[in-house]
Amino acid sequence: MNEYLSDPEEAKDYLPRYKYIYALVAFTFVIFIMRLWYLQVFQGEELRLFSEKNRFKIKKIQAPRGMVIDREGKILVDNFPGFEVSITPQYATELEKTAHIISPILGLPTEKIIHQVKVEKKKNGPFRPVVIKNNLNRDEVARLDRLRINNPGLDISMTIQRSYLLKENGAQLFGYVGEISKDELPKYNKNLRPDEQFSQGDIVGKNGLEVVYDKDLRGSSGQDFIQVDARGREITSLSVPEFIGEVSLTREPIPGRTLMLTIDKDIQEAAQASFVAKERIGGAVALNPKNGEILAWVNGPSFDPTEFSKGISSKMWTELINHPFKPLRNKVIQDHFPPGSTFKAIVALAALEEKEVTKSSTVFCPGFYKFGRRIYHCHQKRGHGYVNVVQALEQSCDVFFYKMGLALGIDRIAKYARSFGFGKRTGIHMVNEVPGLVPTEEWKQKTFGEPWQPGENLSNAIGQGFFLTTALQLAQAFTSFANAGPVFQPHFVKKVLDIDGKVIQDIKEELKFDTVTGQNTEVKVSKQNMDIIREGLWMVGNGPSGTAKWHKVANTPIAGKTGTVQLFTLSADQVFADCKSRPIKQRHHGWFVAYAPADNPEIVVSVLAEHACSGSGGAAPIARDIIEAYMKKYHPEKFVAAAPKIIPNKETPDNGNAD
Repeated sequence: MNEYLSDPEEAKDYLPRYKYIYALVAFTFVIFIMRLWYLQVFQGEELRLFSEKNRFKIKKIQAPRGMVIDREGKILVDNFPGFEVSITPQYATELEKTAHIISPILGLPTEKIIHQVKVEKKKNGPFRPVVIKNNLNRDEVARLDRLRINNPGLDISMTIQRSYLLKENGAQLFGYVGEISKDELPKYNKNLRPDEQFSQGDIVGKNGLEVVYDKDLRGSSGQDFIQVDARGREITSLSVPEFIGEVSLTREPIPGRTLMLTIDKDIQEAAQASFVAKERIGGAVALNPKNGEILAWVNGPSFDPTEFSKGISSKMWTELINHPFKPLRNKVIQDHFPPGSTFKAIVALAALEEKEVTKSSTVFCPGFYKFGRRIYHCHQKRGHGYVNVVQALEQSCDVFFYKMGLALGIDRIAKYARSFGFGKRTGIHMVNEVPGLVPTEEWKQKTFGEPWQPGENLSNAIGQGFFLTTALQLAQAFTSFANAGPVFQPHFVKKVLDIDGKVIQDIKEELKFDTVTGQNTEVKVSKQNMDIIREGLWMVGNGPSGTAKWHKVANTPIAGKTGTVQLFTLSADQVFADCKSRPIKQRHHGWFVAYAPADNPEIVVSVLAEHACSGSGGAAPIARDIIEAYMKKYHPEKFVAAAPKIIPNKETPDNGNAD
């Protein structure tokens, strides 16, 4: 047994090693003490603040978006309180039971509620509430409120809901709002301070003026706080500080600014009522030629943008994007078509300026014009006889303008078209505006690799060729005729106001170009030739053979030009066939652009009536209704009685082939 006993001498050899162990333990203990002192004393205050902050979870409070009002202060877009029901996955310990109970109240399948919560939990984590349904009515709120105690995670909260008081009216102008998407976050948060950055679920403008003026309208979000446990879950607390150190945890939201538009609510409603009553597809815009202020802006068909703020259903979204006539499109600036006979005013002016014709020159119209081996028909089968430039505009004689097109050539026509604003965006502060198109010989060579053909001058001279324009571009161009030269920048915001009503920005009129003085234009036209065109436009609405003579407003002479756009080439036997007998997608588009009163214009109206067969029958009645509404409001003393509605007789060119 002695062999297992320790040798005293050997034990002495290990004794110094124990001293090293003791020293290591002591050194470690000193390090811990020093670290504890460093954290508790040297960094104690800083870490205490950090710890306090971790006790609270910041909750963003969305700022109410600014109102949108018309030129007289009438509310067009506002915010209204609403209620939504949500389920927070972290608390929903009995999700299946809760979904089953609330299903009949909300009118939603139980499986859909469960699926929605699970999908959102996986996507956004367990702490973010999942909105099951918004825009709850009072009965739903009352019944759900009684269930909250026995159903963990179920909650009802108040929301701010964007409300468009005109509903479908002006939807494409006002636009709509929606939740910011995950893909949009980096773009929105670029160059923003951390306390200003967006998070998923925030509401932003998505289209129309809501997105163009989003920074003004959205205001500044506030913040509140809730006390949380170590896992970030909300806990109840009766006492929480307003400040942690020098940092305030609460901040009241600042509502967005108010936009005062140039829109006149009464004129806007009259324009929409006319569009709906006549079941038109297309768009219409009315503006004040003296300053470029937009008075009305309508599209048809349309949609109610309030549905987007509620959370549009996938079914409704599918219906909108698959609608054959695209209600989401802003047809005033997005749909561009050949201008049809409205373009004859430009060609006539070019012919006068280039001395290809004088006021007294006449052209014989037998109802057709033969060029090469092709016959080009006039819209009136029997022809117009001998006509001068004023009569050619009044009656919209195609043969007269066929000859002017050949005499001028496309490049000279293009020069005048560009001077009136065609072929480029108007610069209106709105998204998705298209520039249209002004063709030239060089353009065709570059685009198609083919030279320009002489015969193409004929169709383009009557607005049936490559030219493309929008309703707003036509309104802008005819503003030059209304003012005998000057054109002001079209705009629809008059003022930007803060929450106290103080003017932050006051938008004034801005001269864009002047065709008579030559300011910002390629050509300078004479006042004499401008007056000749104005006389022709007056005859369109007031002459004995005017294509718009059927649509009058009491004591208010209207000047303008009708136009019809064929959607495809017609054979000889189809040219004079009844357009209205064709399927709707094959019917011509109609244009009418006009100003009134003709002697001292206060309003310019441009109407695009898609598939309406003619400008005279499809677009002119809407323009008349808009002008009539304007005159009734602003000049009631002149509006003695309603203008007689002249019913077209058998000789009236309203078979869908006339301008």
